Amino acid sequence: MDDNNQQLVIAVTGLNAIDSPGPGVAVIRALRDDLPKNIRIIGLAYETLEPGIYLHDIVDKTYQIPYPSAGSDALLARLQYIHQKENINVLIPNFDAELYNFIKLGPALKSIGIQTFLPTQQQFEARDKINLYQFGVQHGLMVPMDKIIYSSNELFSCGEAMGYPLVVKGKFYDAIVANTLEEAQKAFYKLAAKWGFPIIVQQFIAGTEINIAVLGDGKGNAISAIPMRKLYITDKGKAWAGITLQDETLIQLAQTFVQATNWKGGCELEIMRTANGSPYIMEINPRFPAWIYLTAGAGQNQPAALVKMAMGETVEPYKDYAVGKMFIRYAWDHITDVSEFQQISGYGETASPTPPKEGL
Repeated sequence: MDDNNQQLVIAVTGLNAIDSPGPGVAVIRALRDDLPKNIRIIGLAYETLEPGIYLHDIVDKTYQIPYPSAGSDALLARLQYIHQKENINVLIPNFDAELYNFIKLGPALKSIGIQTFLPTQQQFEARDKINLYQFGVQHGLMVPMDKIIYSSNELFSCGEAMGYPLVVKGKFYDAIVANTLEEAQKAFYKLAAKWGFPIIVQQFIAGTEINIAVLGDGKGNAISAIPMRKLYITDKGKAWAGITLQDETLIQLAQTFVQATNWKGGCELEIMRTANGSPYIMEINPRFPAWIYLTAGAGQNQPAALVKMAMGETVEPYKDYAVGKMFIRYAWDHITDVSEFQQISGYGETASPTPPKEGL
């Protein structure tokens, strides 16, 4: 990576920059900020209307890949095809649901020259919503009480044990606060239909929502940890604006998590800080958050650091970041031609850009 004449090709998933955005576009913006200018970004998309596909100043070329449910063999075959055409150096997946397949394929991808920087399967499963409470108990971390259920009949006992309100969570995404048994049942069926079983029922913790973007080196060291307080939250619970905080307790919490797990790669700790200052870990997302570009703006570019480590470079832990840096997300109507949509829909990849004519 020290040779600026050698093009670095990075493949990135999560291009759905919608009202509940994936991290992909933010990851790419961070990469373009700190890595050599001649990097080539390959988008990996599931849907043909993921906005990042059409943002050509962000993504150089996009290929469709099979849904996670198709399995790792189908994914590997598609990635081998893409790699033959693009010679990918580093691949950064950004969705929870796809990580199992990418982690499984890590050795196979490495054997053909594609580097990843992902947690092990054991690390990935230990912080899963299903195992989070036991994980907290094991490592002395504050985690709300929860129960894993497969039937709506179990909701009554959850309400008895935890009281209302309580939080009903999907296996991969989404959380609904329920104030009554009826609301809990409605949430149960909605999330089960969307994400399948099991459903997680979690004790409700009142407080201030804080998220921490964390990058671990796989050896117990937190390369970066930046806490952010949500300033504006959408009806889906997504941060639409936030600000970096100076809080040593939160930094120490992130470091404790990385040391306990030897976490490798990016992750996000979702924290609820109570009125007395207690930080409860509500979730641990095993990938970069959608607001990850804020880390670049605050002086600790986590995506760029991940790529450097994936390529074998040693990255020292960051020491400082800018406190009071804000992000404000916005919507922007991008105009394109239907021919681009037809290209990705019909061929599973966007057209290669036309090279400029000589002398222009």
